[in-house]
Amino acid sequence: MIENTPQPPSRPTPQPLAEGQWLWRRLYVFAASFALWRSLSAVVHRTEPAALPAVASGLMSLLALTLILYLVAPTAQQLVALLVNLRLRLSDGGAR
Repeated sequence: MIENTPQPPSRPTPQPLAEGQWLWRRLYVFAASFALWRSLSAVVHRTEPAALPAVASGLMSLLALTLILYLVAPTAQQLVALLVNLRLRLSDGGAR
């Protein structure tokens, strides 16, 4: 005898965000790095010689921050998954 038990509705699988794909992440970082490099070059040519070390240090720090965030920060897709998991845990009263 086959029992006819109701199945919970299945959730549709979310489509991956474009930001999490290899191409778009790399294109963003390469474009941002190139823009910062061009900014450094333009500023170096226009700045007084005494102020060059401070300006160059600031721009290089900004470039380093961008690269570190790229390597360490979670993608938007991972953040969404984290928030969904958190919402499920909170709605269950922390039972999981």
